[in-house]
Amino acid sequence: MAAAVLPMAVLWGFTVDDALVSARVAANLASGAGYRFNSEGPVVDAVTPLGWAVVLAPFAGGGPLPALFAARCLGALCWGAAAWWLGRRLGELGSRRRRFLPLLILAVNAPLAAWAVAGMETGVVTALCTLALSGRWWGALSVGVAAAWRPEIIPYAVVLAPGLALGRGGSRRVVALHGALAVSPAIVTGAVRAAVFGSVAPLAVLAKPSDLGHGVFYVAAALIWTGIPVLVMAPWTVRRLPKCHRAILAAFTAHCLALVLAGGDWMSLFRLVAPVLPSLLLTAAAITEAGPGRATAVRVALGCVASVLLLVDLAPSARSVFRNRLALIRSAEPELERARRVAAVDVGWVGAATRATVIDLSGITDPTVAVLPGGHTSKRIDAGFLKRRGVDHAVLLMPPGASLESPWYRSTFSYAVERQVVAQSRELGLHPVAQLPVGQTGRTYLLLRMK
Repeated sequence: MAAAVLPMAVLWGFTVDDALVSARVAANLASGAGYRFNSEGPVVDAVTPLGWAVVLAPFAGGGPLPALFAARCLGALCWGAAAWWLGRRLGELGSRRRRFLPLLILAVNAPLAAWAVAGMETGVVTALCTLALSGRWWGALSVGVAAAWRPEIIPYAVVLAPGLALGRGGSRRVVALHGALAVSPAIVTGAVRAAVFGSVAPLAVLAKPSDLGHGVFYVAAALIWTGIPVLVMAPWTVRRLPKCHRAILAAFTAHCLALVLAGGDWMSLFRLVAPVLPSLLLTAAAITEAGPGRATAVRVALGCVASVLLLVDLAPSARSVFRNRLALIRSAEPELERARRVAAVDVGWVGAATRATVIDLSGITDPTVAVLPGGHTSKRIDAGFLKRRGVDHAVLLMPPGASLESPWYRSTFSYAVERQVVAQSRELGLHPVAQLPVGQTGRTYLLLRMK
């Protein structure tokens, strides 16, 4: 538990814009507006795992920011408690003290820590995937719930739950039961989504189309920089381990293949890999207990080096994200006070800065934009999109080091869809009224308003 808490304390300031999307949906639930991103908009699941906004709603009476704080605390508590339970499991694996060596990597692991405190559901999902290692029926149900919240975990759950039951010597009936418990929550969630939102898949699947090449790169990078996978690269020792550990490795392999097909993820610090890393710690401890000491020392050293390099490289910027986002929201609030409809790509912080309707140019909260051609930052909106949506404000992101040109529409902007917004903004008479810097990142948001 101490090994898990230490990096969480270092990275406590980390969050992402999508966490504020979930928080705004929770705020609308708390106010009685329903499961919506915009209070007058369509019922939509956005990037929110089904039910996550309901969990946050009791804390969202004061708006998205209190909901985000509650989500961050909940994620940290869940992962901390799961790490304590995992530590007990490591203690039961044998008698050699060196079986605890994998915890050295946990103590400097940025992905697990950052995503536990980010304010998304990842900390809770990681805890559920960790409890699945019990091999019991409630463990199978735990990983099933995790898969219902994160669909890319479904292959992992389908392999892990019956595999662990088989490894524990369970009968065919028990193995089948565990498999059913692992997959049934995802089936129920899909049915509810189809009934409520009109689609079995989350809206983000449509808004962010997959890219196989990026998926391969994402998984390859995760295998190196998360540090923990290096610990289980011991094929000769793995062959001598109990079947349950081979089931864990098979489930992890299935998860990696699923991430390749899903196209990886655009967020930093390997969010989609983090929930399954604790399972590798358990197998790594078994390998350390049974394998030769020198090989163990080499693997632990390599894993620690990779983890420390990632932590040192990203921690300074990662831990300042929440502070920068909060300052950005505070500076935008007076500028958006009279806004009715605001167009933006990064809708999370914009939605926390105003109660106005936010026109989502990325499609993660807008079903009509989600199905448009292009990626989530390059949607090809038609020529009359802004006028038809009644946009009176727009927020555009300028890349690091870019300055506002004269005339303003000759400036450089970060996202492809924003180039289309610029052309339509000129026709609508939108003009710059403020530049909002993002901490010390060199990035600036340009706020446009109708004359």
